[in-house]
Amino acid sequence: MLWPLIALLALAVFIVIRIASPLQDVTLGDALSDWVTLSLSVLVESTPFVVLGIIIAIALRFWLPQGLLLDHLPRNGFIRRIIISLFGILLPVCECGNVPVTRGFLSRGMNIGDALTFLVAAPIVNPVTIITTYQAFGWQNGVLVGRVAGALALANLVGWLFSLYPEQRRLLTPAFDEACRLDAHEHAGGGFVGRLRSSGGVFRTETQAMLVALIGGAFIAGAIQVFVPRHVLVDLGADPVWGVVALMLLAFIVSICSNVDAFFILALGSTFLPGALVGFLVFGAIIDIKMLALLRTTFSTRTLIWLTAIVALFVLVLGSGMNALA
Repeated sequence: MLWPLIALLALAVFIVIRIASPLQDVTLGDALSDWVTLSLSVLVESTPFVVLGIIIAIALRFWLPQGLLLDHLPRNGFIRRIIISLFGILLPVCECGNVPVTRGFLSRGMNIGDALTFLVAAPIVNPVTIITTYQAFGWQNGVLVGRVAGALALANLVGWLFSLYPEQRRLLTPAFDEACRLDAHEHAGGGFVGRLRSSGGVFRTETQAMLVALIGGAFIAGAIQVFVPRHVLVDLGADPVWGVVALMLLAFIVSICSNVDAFFILALGSTFLPGALVGFLVFGAIIDIKMLALLRTTFSTRTLIWLTAIVALFVLVLGSGMNALA
């Protein structure tokens, strides 16, 4: 539960910056009021989508057979990974619920390259994420298209690269088999009553985890808009490369759910170039502090280092390229 401490620390830093800033046309009281208003608007707009995402994930996890999508996959790796990268349309989990689903696929015999293809693409191509991104940006500046198309291309690249690794088992942690067994028992559910009880428990846990992250992220976004001098963001956001890097770092730190990250970054939409926004929306849905902690339960440290490097380089090229064409 570090989010409240992070939010308070960020608020203190931003207040100091605001007091030290030469822009004294707005009082600290007005700034605090604007900060709360802006932050609450993000919460009100995005919370329903968080709850919807949790409900869909629970339905797929406990009430539908997980092996349903694995029965008729083609043998050709290229075609198979393209199909797997679209699984998120039918398994609409954000990155928060992505690791258990990926772990389940691996335990049922899916190879690591294919599983990573799903892991990368699923949180971005799921319908909830696409709808929220459209609600936030519409079709303007190619943000929605860049996010979805970029994620699909990246997912297939990651899957292909990791499929070439000769010692596949070394990509996983030694404790993965035990984690898979525990996960399988959890999915077994124990009949209708057991599944209902498990669904309620997961709903409580996921709601708490997501809303705490969302609240912290929303208030940090509001603080950035209100307390940081505008010219700092404008100068940084106007750079076609450093703007992408800055928002990738922001996405890594705030670790906000992909179902609602479009609402989070919308507040900076007029400051940063479209490529930087896409960089935030693609990178943050795959690699952030929370995701690395989750992924470490399944994948080795070396795997995560390579995955992070590949994703970061791809997203930097994608965002910078979009900015160059804007």
